[in-house]
Amino acid sequence: MANFLIFFSVLFIFFSIPVTSLLNELFFPGFKGLGKNLTLKGFAEIENNGILRLTNDTSRLQEVIEDWELDVGPQRYTYQELKKATKNFSDKELLGHGGFGKVYKGTLPNSKIEVAVKRISHESKQGVREFVSEIASIGRLRHRNLVQLVGWCRRKSDLLLVYDFMSNGSLDNFLFDEPKTILSWEQRFKIIKGVASGLLYLHEGYEQVVIHRDIKASNVLIDNELNGRLGDFGLARLYEHGSNPGTTRVVGTLGYLAPELPRTGKATAGSDVYAFGALLLEVACGRRPIEHKALPEELVLVDWVWENYRERKFLDVVDSKLNGEYDEAEMVMVLQLGLLCSNNAQLARPSMRQVVRCLEGELEVPEIVGAPGALDGGNNGKHVVDGFDDFMNSFASSSFEKMNSHSFQENSAPYASLSTSPFSLLHGRGETR
Repeated sequence: MANFLIFFSVLFIFFSIPVTSLLNELFFPGFKGLGKNLTLKGFAEIENNGILRLTNDTSRLQEVIEDWELDVGPQRYTYQELKKATKNFSDKELLGHGGFGKVYKGTLPNSKIEVAVKRISHESKQGVREFVSEIASIGRLRHRNLVQLVGWCRRKSDLLLVYDFMSNGSLDNFLFDEPKTILSWEQRFKIIKGVASGLLYLHEGYEQVVIHRDIKASNVLIDNELNGRLGDFGLARLYEHGSNPGTTRVVGTLGYLAPELPRTGKATAGSDVYAFGALLLEVACGRRPIEHKALPEELVLVDWVWENYRERKFLDVVDSKLNGEYDEAEMVMVLQLGLLCSNNAQLARPSMRQVVRCLEGELEVPEIVGAPGALDGGNNGKHVVDGFDDFMNSFASSSFEKMNSHSFQENSAPYASLSTSPFSLLHGRGETR
């Protein structure tokens, strides 16, 4: 069928039949020491008189490695490995998709380890940039509450990331749209504390400050032990500790975007804290930050929670799917922290270190003296906003009225005035509703 002639670095193949239709099928075992069978498609050229020309210039076969790739920590997989792992990126293996690509379940051919493979969308104009960002930011991160990046692949315009597979999926599947499994409050509180710990590590525990920029329930993955792990670092930005973050394009998800971002263009730890505040309220209330199907007064979650706080019906916002089974003190603390983190004034928000200390019971949550949107530095700059540290300092020296926890229940005994911290009204942390 074919005769072979090798001339310098070029292999000429003379066929006695037309070969155009055979390019998808013909292969050579270990051509020129490559150690693998190669199909001819993409690497052969048909010349006159039915001659097939195959060169040993493997630059067309190899993935071009750029300088930044040499410093990347996780394992680099071949495209064929990941294609096989995901069954040719089958729709049946699709776990989810977002603005920057699709995520597939895969099983690595050799180790049989289950992974999640994120394939960056071709249509994404920022695809390569987001890919480089994610590789650079999480390739060396190590924390039990972060989704571990185990490998990656880049083949021309195909950009792929390989993560630990989280069999329980993302947190939003347990909170919204009539979930099949209802998380108990104990499980939710554990997830909240875990994500807070992971975010503190990003802000303070790594060699650089890592700003996630896309904290939300769908980016919190749940492992087999129901721990919350923060994932999807495709929008992350890094800068040195103590330096001033540079301006960047505004990205994120509506309902989680800090109000200063459109004005300053600077993503900071404070803007991450704002998004984490939305996450806290999501977990406690079982609904999204913006619920289009809700009544007009309940459209924006943080405003709805604040109004119920102001009207002395704070616990009316608690997720009804919990059936009243939760620790009151923990619930009130989470709702308060959600409001404090959601303050329009960046300085009035707590740091993640302060949030973690509150969640661990090392700090009392300070009182809320105004609506989250009231302290935004508006009114032509006439409002002066104290920082959260000032709140904490004044809180320590304040005296609060002590009452039994039953006075906190809806529409029953007298409720605290707005100058009194609802958290201080609760006697201990062990009582449940």
